[in-house]
Amino acid sequence: MASGFLKRRGLLILGVCAVAIAAYATRGMWSGSGTTAQVAPRPQAVSVEVAKAEKKPVPVDVDSIGAVTPISSVALKSRLETTIVAVHFEDGARVKEGDPLFTLDSRQIDAQIAQAEGNLARSKSQLVAAERDVRRFNELIGKGATTQVSVDNAKTAVDTATATIQADQAILDNLKVQKSYTNITAPISGRISAATVKVGNFVRPADTSPLATINQMAPVYVTFAIPQRVLSDLRDAMKTGQSSVTATIPGNGKSETGTIAMVENTVDATTGMVTVRGIMGNESELLWPGILVNTRLTVRTEEAVIVPSVGVQRSQTGNFVFVVRDGKAQVQPVTISRTFQGFSVVDSGLQGGEDIVVDGQLLLSNGTAVEPRSRKAGA
Repeated sequence: MASGFLKRRGLLILGVCAVAIAAYATRGMWSGSGTTAQVAPRPQAVSVEVAKAEKKPVPVDVDSIGAVTPISSVALKSRLETTIVAVHFEDGARVKEGDPLFTLDSRQIDAQIAQAEGNLARSKSQLVAAERDVRRFNELIGKGATTQVSVDNAKTAVDTATATIQADQAILDNLKVQKSYTNITAPISGRISAATVKVGNFVRPADTSPLATINQMAPVYVTFAIPQRVLSDLRDAMKTGQSSVTATIPGNGKSETGTIAMVENTVDATTGMVTVRGIMGNESELLWPGILVNTRLTVRTEEAVIVPSVGVQRSQTGNFVFVVRDGKAQVQPVTISRTFQGFSVVDSGLQGGEDIVVDGQLLLSNGTAVEPRSRKAGA
């Protein structure tokens, strides 16, 4: 029995020692001064760029590619078979209506005019003689010294001479018109092309190539196409004078603004597009006939909420933005109708004035703490 007692006593002592060792090993974890004690770290706020959702007038516009065409373009041609004796302009110069451009050889027509003037003078003399005979025969018939036939023949001679004068005058007038063709002047104001003929060249009305071409430079047309869905709104805007069109030269940045001149009366059934023509003042001759331009048709202007397009995110359920409220990012679903110069027009979801995250969205989820910073200028 003594050995059993000693055995139980030894086990009890071992157990007490084990408890003491365990208590000593863990005492640092339970004491405030233990070197192994650790506090869970507080989540760090994510730094993000924000921008304001703005409510402002936003134009409803349509972008397209257009071409510049002159309102008037005149190809100059000779109406006579003759030679060039003078060219009065420099190639590519600006000309005004009525400026002399070409002088043609007129010697043959001058001779024909002189001949026609001689014929006219002769006919007028014959008329004077015929009228004198009528007066004489009228006096003689009153005295019974001539017959009525003589009087009638004299009157016929007067009528014949009058008709001859009219014919000769018509021939002379026609030759004077032909003479006017020898001096070619500018029918419109604009820019003239290079002359295709020089002094001494023989020209004819049958020549296929013109002597030169004048294009009106101010104003000019810009022709482009828009989708048929815009047609109804555009026609309504044209009635109130709200519509406008801006043409910008690619790679240049310079632009010209004008109004809508006309809308084609049919829609292209193959493309669903309708042709629109804008008229530009172009006093500075920025738009050159034949060049392609980027056109922006402004149909109307309306109040809308806009946000930078870089702030709009997409998910399976639709578009959304992160709105900063009380230092946290909140997911806000939005409906986007269109984009405008780097901004998205919000139909619903925002009222304007909210702070929208535009950079750093990849680190965010709903409720993430954020540290906003202003958006860089021009970003």
